[in-house]
Amino acid sequence: MENIDPKERQLIEGCIRNERSSQERFYRQFFPPMMRMVQRYTQDQDEAMTILNNGFLRVFKKLHTYSYKGSLEGWVRRLVFHSLSDYFRSQKNKNVHFLELADRDKPIENEVYANLYFEDLVKLLDYLPPASAEVFQLYAIEGYSHAEIADRLMISQGTSKWHLSTARQKLQELLKQRNKQYHVR
Repeated sequence: MENIDPKERQLIEGCIRNERSSQERFYRQFFPPMMRMVQRYTQDQDEAMTILNNGFLRVFKKLHTYSYKGSLEGWVRRLVFHSLSDYFRSQKNKNVHFLELADRDKPIENEVYANLYFEDLVKLLDYLPPASAEVFQLYAIEGYSHAEIADRLMISQGTSKWHLSTARQKLQELLKQRNKQYHVR
């Protein structure tokens, strides 16, 4: 059964009918959280706007496929994230600095990041325990809060934080191994 606010449904249906006022309200509603997510990966305002606008274009083109199940914001976030991923994939000469480390984490040499592309990070997630990889992706890549992750995965916020910490530690180890491989060559 659908759990969606009737106003949200009306907004979606207006966007599907290509009503500019509905599209503007939709854009204004989701712009702040989507911009925060995009700005985690780029500090360049023009680049962020390009990515975000491409993401919203994708959202508006696919809005008719939204099944009214789950969070609309989560669905929008996923499509905008795909645009973010596509953008960086198309920018082969740009380095991607996706891994955010908390201040308490010991920093890793910058040259590791110089060789780290988005696809590489996604591949490294395959080496993590599945639950930790999922929490890391939701938190560090898709921008969900620990409270949202806890609700989504039906775990406590403390467990979400633990999985994030575990993922960061394992990724640091993998990045250190990767860095050593580059020095050996």
